Amino acid sequence: AMKLQSPQFQALFTPGLRSVAELFEKKNYELRVAGGAVRDLLSGMTPQDIDFATTATPAEMKEMFTSAGIRLINNKGEKHGTITARVHEQNFEITTLRIDVVTDGRHAEVEFTTDWEKDAERRDLTVNSMFLGLDGMLYDFFNGYEDLKNKKIRFVGKASERIQEDYLRILRYFRFYGRIAEKPGDHDPSTLQAIKENAKGLAGISGERIWVELKKILLGNHVNHLVRLMYELDIAQYIGLPLDGNLEEFDRVTKNIQNLCPKPMTVLTSLFRGKDDVTNLDLRLKISKDEKNLGLFLVKHRQELTKAGGPEPLRPYQDFIMD
Repeated sequence: AMKLQSPQFQALFTPGLRSVAELFEKKNYELRVAGGAVRDLLSGMTPQDIDFATTATPAEMKEMFTSAGIRLINNKGEKHGTITARVHEQNFEITTLRIDVVTDGRHAEVEFTTDWEKDAERRDLTVNSMFLGLDGMLYDFFNGYEDLKNKKIRFVGKASERIQEDYLRILRYFRFYGRIAEKPGDHDPSTLQAIKENAKGLAGISGERIWVELKKILLGNHVNHLVRLMYELDIAQYIGLPLDGNLEEFDRVTKNIQNLCPKPMTVLTSLFRGKDDVTNLDLRLKISKDEKNLGLFLVKHRQELTKAGGPEPLRPYQDFIMD
């Protein structure tokens, strides 16, 4: 068993979390840190936001918080089992352990459980399926910690089953690959096969959800490898990318932008051959007006501007800005 006692973990224990932990302890409900925050802590990073999981049902949590005089905010997550409590100027998002009863590739109907392993089983990737007790004890049912140390991205259980529960997980696989894997091309062939067989399911996922994931992929590592993979595995057509994307240009641009923090749209536009590609992307993903204008601008002007050579390569850009 592994016990985490890093400074990043100790830093979680704000007055707010201490009060919340005390309440749960008094009622004998278990409370643990879940998902992405555990992954970040084990990587020595400070998590951006922290999700908690518990054996208490939403009704039990509401009862407990209300009688302690604690304010609950936004009850939208309640039917999925999530309660958000505001304690000492800090929000705590706490979700009851659950099992997916029915899934349609987008949404799940859930029932609550007190079995931690059952909850871990319905999570997407092994590195996201771990829990951390408030004493620092790690609960890891699917070797997520091993995978994290070896920089391996794997689905929990059978890849095709996980993907069919929510097709967006295909893009989440790519996103975490770009975040955690050390080198391109280190995939399990059966995972790629499962992705290819289920790629069509992405057609039913809303553009907004796809665009959130795609933007993160475009700013992560191995972006060139991952976008090529999207074409090889027949994903591109379902997420608004042009069928004949200009992969050579994309290759060139992704090499040039390392360490430059470009906007996602700047990176993506290098795939496009004309303004129709921008329009089609917008139709599928509902990108912002800003993003669309940037795409159109780049497609329109890059030809004449990149022709610049000779003794004054910046000259066309300066003239352009003056105009």
